[in-house]
Amino acid sequence: MSTTSIHSTAIIEDGAELGNDVSVGPYALIENGSVLGSGSTVHSHAVVKKHTVLGRNVEVGHFAVIGGDPQHLSFDRSTLSSVCVGESTRIGEGVTIHRSIEKDGVTKVGNNCFLMGYSHIAHDCVIEDQVILANGVLLGGHVEVGRYSFLGGGAAVHQFVRIGDGCMIGGLAEISLDIPPQVLVAGRNQISGLNLIGLRRRKVSSVEIAELKQCLHLVLSQGNPAKNASELLGKHAEIKSNVATSFLKFFLDGNRGFARKFKKETHA
Repeated sequence: MSTTSIHSTAIIEDGAELGNDVSVGPYALIENGSVLGSGSTVHSHAVVKKHTVLGRNVEVGHFAVIGGDPQHLSFDRSTLSSVCVGESTRIGEGVTIHRSIEKDGVTKVGNNCFLMGYSHIAHDCVIEDQVILANGVLLGGHVEVGRYSFLGGGAAVHQFVRIGDGCMIGGLAEISLDIPPQVLVAGRNQISGLNLIGLRRRKVSSVEIAELKQCLHLVLSQGNPAKNASELLGKHAEIKSNVATSFLKFFLDGNRGFARKFKKETHA
């Protein structure tokens, strides 16, 4: 039996599709053409714009706006584009997610993500599963964030940047270059090492971590990272783990250049 609960002050426009067991709070707005998956919750004063698709068990916090127009000066508001949010993702208060600037384009957020208060996802971003954005994180347009990554409070990411799987980005970081998988980053594009805690939580073995650490050193210590990674991938017998292979393949794509390892200053 459905236990859908719609507050009397909420506005549900004709053409909106609501699954079973949906809850919509006071003064929330669900626009025509939006889809709310079963078990979803939209808290008071939140807005779900047209052409937004929420998966099952998504929670939208107070005053969040999902599917708003992109902040792009040449954008034609008649363009049909959308936002798609995966299952069991929690969206905090005041979060904004903008729809794509492209015809039939989609801004994507994966399953089991947590977007904390007042974080922002711009148009055409792709956020993979189990990503956490802490309070006030800002993602420019076309940013890609890999699975299991965590971005600390107030971190800002330039448009078209790629962040690989399993990264830990420090609070207030300034990211304008591609960040390879499984690393720790702080400040302005400064890699300090591997995200060892995250790797161990995901049951990556010590042997695999050792191989990944070696790849990190060989690729980023000196020379061209893309060339270094390509050469290592050519030595098939020497690279055995999937996590190391994925790390190296990351460098074969992208147009923004790559973050580098932080080098401590030495004093005489």
